[in-house]
Amino acid sequence: MSVILKRIYDEDQNIGGYRVLVDGIWPRGISKEQARLDEWMKEISPSSSLKKWFNHDPDKFPEFKKRYKKELQEDPEKKEKVKELKKRAARNRVLLLYGAKDETHNHAAVIKEWLEQ
Repeated sequence: MSVILKRIYDEDQNIGGYRVLVDGIWPRGISKEQARLDEWMKEISPSSSLKKWFNHDPDKFPEFKKRYKKELQEDPEKKEKVKELKKRAARNRVLLLYGAKDETHNHAAVIKEWLEQ
């Protein structure tokens, strides 16, 4: 299984694989041509209430991770999208693209961990 995390603003365009944006909103300043996405899975992003609560606070990340994993497991739409990603990652490299500045404490890192379980 090959899952790679890349910040869409810093992303090396030479890395191949199935390119999936996992943010709920489009990254500011990035055109669709620049993004070169295969898919935009906005449905897989954390709920608005969870994002608002987390507010990119690294101290809250362990609890955010726990709550977000619960969402991924219990929300039927999120669950189906994760299942699709897992199947794809078993066959090909998948690039999870996100816009967050913090490369460690973000929802894409949780998705990657979830896929690799």
